[in-house]
Amino acid sequence: MSDTTQLKNGTEGGAEEGAQTGAQGAAPADSTAPAALGPQDPGDFAVQIADQVESFILSVAEVAKGDEPDSAVPYLLLEVSQLLLAGGRLGAHEDIVPDERYEPDVGPEQAVEEADELRERLAALLDPVDVYSEVFDPYEPRKAPVACRISDDLADVVTDLRHGMAHYRAGRTVEALWWWQFSYFSNWGSTASASLRALQSLVAHVRLDQPLQELDGLDTDQDLGGEDELAEEAGKVMAEEIAGPLGLRPVQ
Repeated sequence: MSDTTQLKNGTEGGAEEGAQTGAQGAAPADSTAPAALGPQDPGDFAVQIADQVESFILSVAEVAKGDEPDSAVPYLLLEVSQLLLAGGRLGAHEDIVPDERYEPDVGPEQAVEEADELRERLAALLDPVDVYSEVFDPYEPRKAPVACRISDDLADVVTDLRHGMAHYRAGRTVEALWWWQFSYFSNWGSTASASLRALQSLVAHVRLDQPLQELDGLDTDQDLGGEDELAEEAGKVMAEEIAGPLGLRPVQ
């Protein structure tokens, strides 16, 4: 059941129950029963989204410390997958309208410095599989893929999520939900989706015993041509170079 449907059912279901109560006699008031959710009342939905957002932020920061490099890629695969579940819920939800016309100031931020530090740690941890190729919009006319970095993607996603979390912690719940929904459509949704595809591909190459080609010379400032040229650019990184650190057993 979608979140939009749940919000609607909160009022429609209440009407049906009221009709049944009228036929069978008045039911005693229950002071502990939660109030029905309206379209602008986030209720438990906001708590669930905020929990998933905070979990992702903390988990990525923990992985970036490099204490457990052997499990970095599969753990990031899990965390990005779970975050995109929250993103899907935001995307399926009706448009969230903020309480105020202008976005309130979230106060002093150290987003740039924190993002740069996180990006550098992830880049060092994920080398040499940090760079991958991606097509930005699958519905645009066919274009050559571009080189991206998982470390850049995750740092950008965390920056977007932290901005909304600042609103949430300040008690501006609807503002936080609006920001997370808006930035999901405009940036972090597609960015997280691209990094998820790269992470899933890494794990799949190992589990299916399909060696990657060495990422020799492929970088984010490079203009990639067609698929043939891209395949030619990617050099050779044998599966055993990442299978061991990932703790994965190739298929025999």
